[in-house]
Amino acid sequence: MSKVSPEAEMRSLPTWLRTFLEPLKPLYKEALAASLFVNILALAAPIFVLQVYDRVVFHAGISTLQGLTFGMVLVVVFDFVLRQARSRILQRTALRIDIDVGRRLFTKIMALPLRTLEQRPANHWHALFRDMENVRNTLSGPTAVLAMDLPFAVLFLGIVFVFAWPVAWVLVIVFAAFVALAWHSGRVVSSAAENEKHQHNLRDGLMGEIVAGRTTIKATALTGRMAEIWEGKQADTIAQSLSRGQKADFYIAWGQSLTVIATVAMTSVGAVAIMNQQLTIGALIAANMLGGRLLGPFNQLVGAWRGFALFRQSAVRLGDVFAETEDPITSDVVMTRPKGQIKLEDVSFTYTPSGPPVVDGLNLEIASGGLTAVMGRNGSGKTTLIKLILRLYSPTSGRVLIDGADIAQFALKDLARWIGYVPQECVLFNGTIRDNLTYGRPQSTDEEIVRAATLATAHDLIISLPKGYGTIVGESGSSLSAGLRQRIAIARALMGDPPIIAMDEPTSSLDRHAEEQLRDALVKLAADHTILVITHSPVLLESCAHTVVVDTGKIRAAGRTRTVLEYLAQQKAGAVKPVLVQNENIPKSKGESG
Repeated sequence: MSKVSPEAEMRSLPTWLRTFLEPLKPLYKEALAASLFVNILALAAPIFVLQVYDRVVFHAGISTLQGLTFGMVLVVVFDFVLRQARSRILQRTALRIDIDVGRRLFTKIMALPLRTLEQRPANHWHALFRDMENVRNTLSGPTAVLAMDLPFAVLFLGIVFVFAWPVAWVLVIVFAAFVALAWHSGRVVSSAAENEKHQHNLRDGLMGEIVAGRTTIKATALTGRMAEIWEGKQADTIAQSLSRGQKADFYIAWGQSLTVIATVAMTSVGAVAIMNQQLTIGALIAANMLGGRLLGPFNQLVGAWRGFALFRQSAVRLGDVFAETEDPITSDVVMTRPKGQIKLEDVSFTYTPSGPPVVDGLNLEIASGGLTAVMGRNGSGKTTLIKLILRLYSPTSGRVLIDGADIAQFALKDLARWIGYVPQECVLFNGTIRDNLTYGRPQSTDEEIVRAATLATAHDLIISLPKGYGTIVGESGSSLSAGLRQRIAIARALMGDPPIIAMDEPTSSLDRHAEEQLRDALVKLAADHTILVITHSPVLLESCAHTVVVDTGKIRAAGRTRTVLEYLAQQKAGAVKPVLVQNENIPKSKGESG
């Protein structure tokens, strides 16, 4: 085996990892230099034994023994200092990898399109940070030390040939056997480790779903059934772990057996060489010690192959994520605050290339200002329509425009300043109520916070709490009522006074009085804001100037709310044919009322 340069090692790594490790090359060169001296010092002990048996004992050289012993003390001290230095260097390397890769991974995940995030379970994204830890541990832990020590095996083999050539050929044969064993074990254990990782992910994904749905599980008494399903996943995980462990143990046992075989063979061949006066006793003992140093790293390699396999799999998974297309970080053009006109031109959207369209050739124009309701059955495409306007989804074909500008040219951070969004599921983050209102706008003043909370009918409830806006909401807002969580989510959407507001069932957790308060606030805002509300609430519908009805991804009715509701009632009674009501009555002027 030849010594591998740091540059060659770098070329064998995935592209994304080479980019991260390029600035760390000086640290790795320092660690490799320390490894060189550590392995050179490792020759001191065999040489000491050789000199003691062949010179000190034979000549009764006590003074020589004292000098050799003192030299070995210095070697041990120097070796300790070098190992500590190498350890500190690798610790600094681990810290740099943690900071750089961790930051890049988090930033990448945050920059991925929503559809990319939705296509994989939450556990997949959690597992990426464990992959990052695998990469860090491999590149800066014991496996990194092992990789640095392996190239020096040729040094020990060469030394054995110098003073104990009769037994050196035994080491060559065993060395070749170890290489073959390590290569074969790597293939088998890598495959087993991949299966084990997959089963772990399935089990952890189920656990994530159980935790997310804990209320439903408790309320519907599904604990027993969930326990059965989890035990099945756990049993499969244990079975895969046992299978991988048995295969790894098999090759580790073979490695240990090869080490014993090497010792027996070297001693036997050496004994014959000693009797033929081709070798001294000291040389045989020293050769055995060097043989242990030579074969030790390969023995470790057989046992550590699972770590290398996990590293390779983790690097590939991280590379796949880093190669994903990101949402634009910056806008192509700078646009002032829009008035709020929305236009969709022949917009279609599918979740998969071969799947049916969720939104199919949709054309819609909404003038700035006014309160517009969006109605439709479950799965009709209402929420998808809102997400297309927010550019959370990109149209498969067609385009979405705000004030005549295609939103594809704007970064999400700019669109978020122009469009306030209340999702169907109101998610809060662990922290204070004030934190949740200002995460997107940390420079917001108290007056702006109170204004948004007041418009969302949340202010009075918040100040009635013992700590007011400083109240901790708990995980996902668990310490607050569903109604207050929804009001806070509405207030968050109103922060910064965006010209467009999109709401997905904003009154689902509100009582009648709160609905009426929110309706009154929205009616006032609609004078100079464009407001889209997905709702079936009669309280909100009666105040919406216009209504759009979506069915199977198409607009089935659009116009003034009274006209659309009358049409739907007649259609339900079979009095009219199911034809599309034209959308010429979608608001054309700011503040137009119903």
